[in-house]
Amino acid sequence: MRLGLVLSEAANGLRRNASMVVSVVLVTFISLTFVGAAILMQMQIGQMKNFWYDRAQVGIYMCTAISPGETCTAGEASADQIDAVKAQLVSPTLAPFIDKYYFETHDQAFENFKKQFAGNPVADYVTPDQLNQTFWVNLKDPSQSDVLVESLSGIPGVENVADQRKYLDQIFSVLNVASYTAIGIAALMLVAAALLIATTIRLSAFSRRRELGIMRLVGASNRFIQTPFILEGVFAALLGSLLAGGAIVGIVNWFVQGYLGERLKGFSLVGMPDALVVVPILLVVGAVLAAFSANFAITRYLKV
Repeated sequence: MRLGLVLSEAANGLRRNASMVVSVVLVTFISLTFVGAAILMQMQIGQMKNFWYDRAQVGIYMCTAISPGETCTAGEASADQIDAVKAQLVSPTLAPFIDKYYFETHDQAFENFKKQFAGNPVADYVTPDQLNQTFWVNLKDPSQSDVLVESLSGIPGVENVADQRKYLDQIFSVLNVASYTAIGIAALMLVAAALLIATTIRLSAFSRRRELGIMRLVGASNRFIQTPFILEGVFAALLGSLLAGGAIVGIVNWFVQGYLGERLKGFSLVGMPDALVVVPILLVVGAVLAAFSANFAITRYLKV
């Protein structure tokens, strides 16, 4: 097979169908940008899970004077009940699971509440005695929080034992839905790109039907005839993939690391190494999609 002739035929096809090629490039660019964004979002969710799950605490909320529940029938937790919980935390049963803990009084809880809800009218109606005194516990292995929950739930003076990871799971569920939505949109766009590539190749083959007939008469193989058309689709898709890769790098560099990085300090955000992992994936997806669609289209055309 003469490589120069094949490349020349592919270039002629691209030139003749310039408007359709531009359409393929744009559709591929948009669809693969969604794919890249979905991959980055999954990476971000993974990083956030690793970051926050390791810092998630178990809160042991002591009873207040207004707490409901069977363990709070005597009203606010007494000093003896608080000491009993502390004794449990340092006991041989629970101590091996605990990294560290600290006790938050009514006044400390009230100060934290005012900082968290600064400017919110609700802060004007809350008093220190309404907020739980709490033991905040950091576990050596946050996944073993059930041991603490089972051991301390139901003890007199303890209103509730809560694992913060449950609240994180709700946030990550929302992020996962957003990620899956991006994947769904990307899948639809990839289908549109595949159909557009196939249509472009069929139109290109139709415009050169006389040339293809002559090539068949002189004994050109199907592989020789098909290769220029496949290269046309692959070139257009690769161009769109490169644009999508550039968009992903730009999003990470200027939006994630630049804009969000300055405002969410202390958060673990995806960076350029993650973006550079995504770019080759987009190139491969674009090339495979184009090669498959173009090969399918030209094969069916030649059989007609």
